[in-house]
Amino acid sequence: MQIALDTIKSSKILVGLYRYKAHHLLFWFVYHYMWWAIGIGSAKEAAINIFFSPYTTKFLFYFIFQAAAVYFNLYYLIPKYLEKRKYLTYLFFFGLTILITVLIITSGYFVTAYVANATVTELFGDQTFMKLVKSSPLSSTLASMTLAMSIKLAKNWIKSQQRQQLLEKEKVETELKFLRSQFNPHFLFNTINSIFVLIHKNPDMASESLANFSDLMRYQLYECNEAKIPLNKEINYLKNFIELGKLRLDNTVKVTTNIEEQIYGDVSIAPFILMPFVENAFKHVSQNQDQKNWISIHLRFSEEKVVFKVENTVIKHTENNVDDLMKDSGIGLKNVQRRLDLVYPDQYELFIEKTREIYKIKLELQLNAIPVLTEQPIVPVTSLQS
Repeated sequence: MQIALDTIKSSKILVGLYRYKAHHLLFWFVYHYMWWAIGIGSAKEAAINIFFSPYTTKFLFYFIFQAAAVYFNLYYLIPKYLEKRKYLTYLFFFGLTILITVLIITSGYFVTAYVANATVTELFGDQTFMKLVKSSPLSSTLASMTLAMSIKLAKNWIKSQQRQQLLEKEKVETELKFLRSQFNPHFLFNTINSIFVLIHKNPDMASESLANFSDLMRYQLYECNEAKIPLNKEINYLKNFIELGKLRLDNTVKVTTNIEEQIYGDVSIAPFILMPFVENAFKHVSQNQDQKNWISIHLRFSEEKVVFKVENTVIKHTENNVDDLMKDSGIGLKNVQRRLDLVYPDQYELFIEKTREIYKIKLELQLNAIPVLTEQPIVPVTSLQS
């Protein structure tokens, strides 16, 4: 019990020392000890000089006053002048701090001689005050100040980079949430409107549509709140949406789907990446009696890449107003293009081709795993709305 209490007490002491920067004392001691060891050429002799000789006083002058100068610069001069861009004022006080520190440390040589009851010449050789100023005190103080500023600036830069990365991450997450919040009401409006129309035209179809819609809503609310979801869930969601979309169309539109049957393993994808392309096709497909009307949807996955193609016929346009097709593609496509840029930068290629009669979209998206193919054959499913 006593050992545990002693351990807790020791831990509290260490935490307290760290909180009040007491660990800096160890850093500066080691720093000056290394300087002495390098100068003398012996780590043992340096330790003897520091602890068991008259030079202890000299060491304390270096240790105390250089540390004081460093922290005065870091915690007073830099915040008060340098960070406020008062450069000339900062340089003046910085130089004055070095000068005062050098003079104090140089006087430490004479204090050391006085404490040792000896002369400066006996301890340090034939030295004058100015010779001492220009030698070790000046170079050592400049080195200490430069080292401390370098460490401080490096720490500030690292913190700034971390803060910037955090801000960028929060910005991306916020933008993705905003884009998703835009997309969901758009989807809900279209689907509810379709079910409303079917209630009057065909109650049985409306009931089936409502069941599919319930599955879609369950997926949206409970299964896709993460940044990435299993690819197989997104594909199942896509299939449900296609079936719901078929019920909305008249019998003049032919829908062909070709989605390879395979096991996708742990492959993940951002939710609602594929569906807006399908929604756009169902929304803008032509339904004129005097032309062929069709939607073609193909999905293939291999070698960590999804290849997704959606094509649909549109109302025949003249060459002058073909570009109006893109303008009327709805916010769904715009959102998904923006999300692709955010979530899959440099990992996708999106091709959009529009003619007078056909609108084509091809998405090649690089993912993170290779699925295990089943032995089931690929069977294209063709449906003509009756």
